[in-house]
Amino acid sequence: MQKTVILTPTYNERANIQYLVPELFSRYPDVYVMVIDDNSPDGTGDAVEEMMRSYPNLSILKRERKQGLGAAYKAGMEAALSDPSVEAIITMDADGSHDPEYVGALMEAGKSNGLVIGSRYTRGGNIENWEMWRFMLSRYGNLYARTITRLPLKDMTAGFMRIDADLLRRVDFASMRASGYAFLMELKYILNKKLGASIAEVPIIFKSRREGESKISGHIIREGLATPWRIILKK
Repeated sequence: MQKTVILTPTYNERANIQYLVPELFSRYPDVYVMVIDDNSPDGTGDAVEEMMRSYPNLSILKRERKQGLGAAYKAGMEAALSDPSVEAIITMDADGSHDPEYVGALMEAGKSNGLVIGSRYTRGGNIENWEMWRFMLSRYGNLYARTITRLPLKDMTAGFMRIDADLLRRVDFASMRASGYAFLMELKYILNKKLGASIAEVPIIFKSRREGESKISGHIIREGLATPWRIILKK
């Protein structure tokens, strides 16, 4: 049986993950969900292990400390791809900003595309309840990255994606340096420009996080500015 694995990194997302996991399995009972937890002090890992008693397709990858979104995704992808029956990986946030209702649309578009983006900025997409500074940072950050990399995408920094596992098995994760959200940009570039993945963008409404605080930092912003130049100049 071919598997689709949903990867969701967590750090202090106990309340959010307790909502997300049941919602995913109620809509898509055949998917597999792997939570990648960076030793959250709020007990996110304990909450996931408790839910594993009820959901046999749920697993957790525990990491010793917080090392960034990119490192979490690399670890999760490598663990999931070690199973040869995995045919697709879906990446999504645990904080409620990525609504499970769109997973079906990502899977449907994935039947004919190697990389599918849940996009805020394609026609029909939108963002709910963001402060103006954050909207402008995201909007112009995307324009900046798209102009430099020339990727055929409206949403360069989107973290809601469906990717063919066979493509991901050809990615050299060890060579990827980005640790924050820029990892998502670098991965898209490799998949499309280096591996020739076809791309589709599915419109989504991006929501405000359900609980907790945003993890945007100065390091993430600086890395986002530097990464487009680094990946196009990389030999």
